[in-house]
Amino acid sequence: MITPNEKSFSTLIHLSSLSQYFIPFGNFIFPIVLWSAKKKDSEFIDQQGKQVLNFQLSMFLYALILCLIAIPILIYVVLKNVSLNDIINENEIFVDTMSVGNMTGFVILGVVAATIFGFLKLMEFILIIYASVNSSNGENYKYPLTIPFFK
Repeated sequence: MITPNEKSFSTLIHLSSLSQYFIPFGNFIFPIVLWSAKKKDSEFIDQQGKQVLNFQLSMFLYALILCLIAIPILIYVVLKNVSLNDIINENEIFVDTMSVGNMTGFVILGVVAATIFGFLKLMEFILIIYASVNSSNGENYKYPLTIPFFK
């Protein structure tokens, strides 16, 4: 039987990962601190804490991969359309040379990666709220597309 205190604490662990919007790496720091404080007291809290950390690490890995795709493409497209002389002379030609005709398939890949990144962050927010509600009801929630770093 899961006590109301365990439900509340596991909900707090899930919601603490939303601190990433206010504190850098708060989505790792606060869940780790809360989980490590109570993981030996309750199996339910231990399971939910592992789920939160696995999900946050997975989201970080996915975001890192998308950034490794999108950022070099963005730099390539910008540098391809501007010559070194334009940068040194500080001409205003940069805006004129950026046109749809100068964009390549790389740009499409970069835009797709950036769109997936935005969708990923939106789904992360929704799934955290959904997991918090399930946790407050005493249900074990497993995040989708999560790599099990902690078992």
